[in-house]
Amino acid sequence: MADTTDIKNGVVIKIDGQLWQIVEFQHVKPGKGGAFVRTKMRNIMSGKVVDKTYNAGAKIETATVDRRDYQYLYQDGEDYVFMNLSDYDQITVPGALVGDAAGFMLENQELVIAMHDGSPLYVELPPSVVLEITYTEPGLQGDRSSAGTKPATLETGKEIQVPLFVEQNTRVKVDTRTGDYLGRVTE
Repeated sequence: MADTTDIKNGVVIKIDGQLWQIVEFQHVKPGKGGAFVRTKMRNIMSGKVVDKTYNAGAKIETATVDRRDYQYLYQDGEDYVFMNLSDYDQITVPGALVGDAAGFMLENQELVIAMHDGSPLYVELPPSVVLEITYTEPGLQGDRSSAGTKPATLETGKEIQVPLFVEQNTRVKVDTRTGDYLGRVTE
């Protein structure tokens, strides 16, 4: 058992048998009364985000989460197959667990999978990836007061918004957390 001084961003705690990851936390010491810790937590399985407040010194149960490096190999129906880079064991992760990360994964890409008691919890991508645009309409300059965007399909099948000047077969950098276009990549 740990207490509220152990709360940090990314720590996984166990509440009523479910795993919650701390997204944000704030230690608060008001002028009157005791100190407390205000947290924002995300349920690892459902993705639900809740706010929870703990009194200072309250006991919390932390969960051991093992983050391992894996390589994405291929998609097998609804599931995804990954290889552990240290011992070359392969695991199959359900598509529901991979979630939105699937739109940014290419074969042979390295990423991190968080494991708890031998079962995968979630897939963690790097903050940004470089992908090629396979289809986008030609951008037409018109009369508008601000820069325009248009939809573009990435090589993974994911659709994002890009500026009008971006053309088909262009390699672009994409933020994996938000799906935002970050810029063109020249190699």
